[in-house]
Amino acid sequence: MRQLLTLSLSLLILATQAMADTPRVAIIIDDIGYQKADLELIDLPFALTFAVLPHTPYGQRAARHAFQLHKDVMLHMPMQPANDRKPGLGALTSDMSKQQVHKTLQLALADIPYAVGINNHMGSFYTEQEQPMAWTMEYLSKRHLFFVDSLTTAHSKAGKYARQFGVTNLSRQVFLDNVQDETAIAKQFDTLLRIAKKRQSAIAIAHPYPETYKFLRKNLPKLKEQGIVLVGITQLLPQHHDVVAAGFTAPAVSAPQ
Repeated sequence: MRQLLTLSLSLLILATQAMADTPRVAIIIDDIGYQKADLELIDLPFALTFAVLPHTPYGQRAARHAFQLHKDVMLHMPMQPANDRKPGLGALTSDMSKQQVHKTLQLALADIPYAVGINNHMGSFYTEQEQPMAWTMEYLSKRHLFFVDSLTTAHSKAGKYARQFGVTNLSRQVFLDNVQDETAIAKQFDTLLRIAKKRQSAIAIAHPYPETYKFLRKNLPKLKEQGIVLVGITQLLPQHHDVVAAGFTAPAVSAPQ
């Protein structure tokens, strides 16, 4: 009996080690909320992560649907870009006071209470700013939320202030679909897999384009053959980070149902 128990424990340890050594990728689908068709992406039988824009026609519905399917939901927070593009409703801008930054984040999270972390929508100017990013990370720390830097600028201050305020911070390695073409997406996908094999994990950002939907539906089932596992973004967080949806943290306006 003792030998059997020892063998079982050894097999369990080996299985756990094998899982830990398996390269993992997380794919975040940005810009969810403007189209009803976004729900089709959420229905794909894969562990995709969905970054939902606040104050959008289908944002709340999409976030709730993903939450109900046990898929990771993030707030895709609009932030001021360096160009003249409009980031969307409820954006963070560099001319805001600390109170305005915190209130804007609070309203966005109240709209998407299923979010367990946030990433930036645009933000090539905002994420370069010292004080605004300090205020942003201070707020995320209070709400126990992590930040994924979309890295829309090479001069982002996200990491600096995440460390200062104890916020878990991850960064995107690959944009899958800047060019909406199967060949171009495949090239970026291969880059993602190479990074994952080298570093044991990698994060990609994609968008709800028809070409992306078709590519993911066709190629994600093949990951296992390549010894790679697709995981939700929360599976790449450090063990000390407790994953909590924004709706369950003060000042919670409405808890997820």
